[in-house]
Amino acid sequence: MAYDEHLADRIRQQLAQRHQPYQEKRMMGGLCFLVDDKMCMGVSEDRLMARADPEDYARLLTLPGARPMDFTGRPLKGFLFVEPEGLDRDQDLSAWVQCCLDFNPRAKRSARRRTKPS
Repeated sequence: MAYDEHLADRIRQQLAQRHQPYQEKRMMGGLCFLVDDKMCMGVSEDRLMARADPEDYARLLTLPGARPMDFTGRPLKGFLFVEPEGLDRDQDLSAWVQCCLDFNPRAKRSARRRTKPS
């Protein structure tokens, strides 16, 4: 599945402006940005995948373009999709990037999968 390279570049610029170290990893059908080895945000098709504080989830869903993130028909707790109309202005994207970065220190790391010895 392809993802919007322009949106990925905009996120890279936002992270660079904040001097935020990050890694990129292709996963979840798109491109994810990891901060401190934790999924922080990403791009899936033409929308932002945002990882945010579950306590703010209901409020964030009221923002333009925001909707629950669901790949399997069941929303993932604390994850949202933000459609392009909620990201058109740089200040809107900046607010979402900051929201994700603010939650990142409290986010739990995914359990690392062990590889089977050969």
